[in-house]
Amino acid sequence: MSDRRGLLIILSSPSGAGKSTLSKRLRTWDPSIEFSVSATTRAPRPGEVDGQDYHFLTEDAFKTSVAEEGMLEHAHVFGNFYGSPRGPVQDAIEAGKDVLFDIDWQGAQQVRNSVLGPHTLSIFILPPSITELRRRLISRGQDSDEVIAKRMQKSWDEISHWGSYDHVLINDDLDATENDLKTIVSATRLKRLQQPHLVEHVRKLQTEFQECE
Repeated sequence: MSDRRGLLIILSSPSGAGKSTLSKRLRTWDPSIEFSVSATTRAPRPGEVDGQDYHFLTEDAFKTSVAEEGMLEHAHVFGNFYGSPRGPVQDAIEAGKDVLFDIDWQGAQQVRNSVLGPHTLSIFILPPSITELRRRLISRGQDSDEVIAKRMQKSWDEISHWGSYDHVLINDDLDATENDLKTIVSATRLKRLQQPHLVEHVRKLQTEFQECE
């Protein structure tokens, strides 16, 4: 086992608040941070690689994994199942590597309630205003007016769950928010629970202390 346990870092936000950009910057800052590869029952699309883009499973295999607590979180979306396999995440954090999750509040709640919940760090990203959120979605130039309207309708439901997260950042300045994000991750890595070697170190100190008496 590594000198420290890894973290399950959850970033959530309404679409357009800057989550994807912050995720990329976080992994650029520390390339050892792994991204959680989801499992799905949908068929692979052209060019998608199993184990890299998704873990492609049959519906029976997915349901079996859920029944055996092999998924940290899962959901049924548009006729297919999606979830976060527990095995790769557990291996990573025991090796001292952090794992980054891009999931919504429902998935975040499931992960926090899982067996790995004590090692979870959840962060919600808020936009500075709804007007700015809409502007960012429009400026992307990727979605139709109809899609943008749907994203805006969904945004309030997502924002309403901000209080269930460990930390909440208002992304009105991307560089400042990035720095705050790094500070939060760095500090959480130093929590006592994340440093299993401390118990042995204290025992050694106790032994040395007794030998000096």
